[in-house]
Parts: sequence; structure tokens; C-alpha cells
Amino acid sequence: MAAVTSPESSQQARVYFQTPPGSTEEAETPVRKQGRVTVKYDRKELRKRLNLEEWIIDQLTDLYDCEEEAIPELEIDVDELLDMENDVDRAARVKDLLVDCYKPTEEFVAELLDRIRGMQKLSTPQKK
Repeated sequence: MAAVTSPESSQQARVYFQTPPGSTEEAETPVRKQGRVTVKYDRKELRKRLNLEEWIIDQLTDLYDCEEEAIPELEIDVDELLDMENDVDRAARVKDLLVDCYKPTEEFVAELLDRIRGMQKLSTPQKK
């Protein structure tokens, strides 16, 4: 809000800017808090997981004879497989996911189970 003084009271007209009642300058500029990433993952495990996922994609493109973008919608959840009790259950789950594949999947399933053996879940990171 601007207030103008009358020319009679001074030689030059002056304009004063007043802040409307109830508002402050702080309200106009949003305050951002700095965040930190507090959870650390084991880089070696992340690298293993990335390599495994790349291998899975390569194998699926071979099994389905298509490009990566054309692979049917299926998700092989490594953490889900690691939660299972034994390799028989894991193999059955992967075979259920690959039910639409017309090529033999036994070799892929065996290799996948061999590769995930000894891996750790990434959904709950370990504290150091």
C-alpha cells in the first residue's frame, strides 16, 4: 500500500510503501530445509544387483526373441526370491512368471538361482 504526502507539507512528493497488516516478508519467501540421505547401501551389493538385473534383461530378450522394450510385462523380484525358503520354491515362482515363454527356461532358472545365492536383500539396508 502506498501513501503519498501532500505537496504542501514538503517540497517534493514522497511515496512510502507500507506492508499490509498481517503479512510479513518471511511469508513471501518460502523456507526450504536441507535434507540428507541418511541411509547407506553397500556399494558392492548394489553393483551385484545391477549386474544381475542387466543379465536378467539380456536373458529375457533371448528367451522371448525380442528387444528389451518388447519383453512381456513381468517382474522378477530378487528380494521376493531371497525371502523364499528354498530353491524349489524360487524355481517354481520364476517358472510361473515365464509361463508365456515358448523356449525352454530351465537353464535360465538354474543360472538365476545360482547367481542370487548369497545375495542380500536391498529393501532393508544394513546399518554400519
